Amino acid sequence: MREEASALAHGAATIVNAISTMKGAAFGVDLYTKAQVKLTDEPQVIESEIMSDNTENPALIQKTVAAVLKRFNLEKEFGAKVKTWSNIPIARGLKSSSAAANAVALATLSVLGETLEDLEIVKLGVLSAFEAKVTITGAFDDACASYFGGLVITDNLNCKLVKQEALDDKEYVVLFQVPPKKMYTINTDVNKLSTIKPQIEEAYNMAMNGMHWEALTLNGQCYSTAFGFNDEIATSALAAGARAAGLCGKGPTTTAVVSKDYVEQVRAVWQNFEGEVIQASLNHEKAKVVT
Repeated sequence: MREEASALAHGAATIVNAISTMKGAAFGVDLYTKAQVKLTDEPQVIESEIMSDNTENPALIQKTVAAVLKRFNLEKEFGAKVKTWSNIPIARGLKSSSAAANAVALATLSVLGETLEDLEIVKLGVLSAFEAKVTITGAFDDACASYFGGLVITDNLNCKLVKQEALDDKEYVVLFQVPPKKMYTINTDVNKLSTIKPQIEEAYNMAMNGMHWEALTLNGQCYSTAFGFNDEIATSALAAGARAAGLCGKGPTTTAVVSKDYVEQVRAVWQNFEGEVIQASLNHEKAKVVT
């Protein structure tokens, strides 16, 4: 057992949003969240600070620490003080919750001197996200992409990792068009999604058959229509040369996967829309304990 421990998990982006079918796909990007956990002798008292945005609700952090302590029957022995740092915009569809849960779970395990199988760590974070009411599907796809990196395809209903695949990280970069307004997943109106279910099933099958970038674009078009978002952000990126573009998660962020030759063209057309443009690389690095 250590006095304190830190861990880092990376961000992710949507290929197929699991909200309508409970089957999803996502891929890792090199945005990150770092968590530091210190144990205290105040059982069931978990204090937390979100250093990058102190206006956010810390419930997910607290639920994740509590879940790890409970896993080892230590919830009546320890409390914790937790800090997180992140460059992932919160509540924009960029998997900030999944990255935070993974980093916090891993740091808590490390400070306890305990280990678990990777998927069990991911599932503890998913369970905590349900309890903190920051997810509809459990976001198992997002959590796996954040934890493992690369491409993941999942059955969220059964928390099953169906497929993992490395992506060509030399050819492409990832651009995010991030509007200023936050949107929280738990407030998503799932009743709007019944009409797009067949198309999302098709997108999932495309991803399973290696057409993951085509799936990303189709998924984005469908969810943009269902949620009433302006798909012009994605279509303008495609017209400027992006390999794929579409809504990320429940929005409002749009993802574009772009070869390096077309990055500046996509950036230029996105200057016409409100918000900031963030550039990231594909990530294949697992979540890890850091010093």
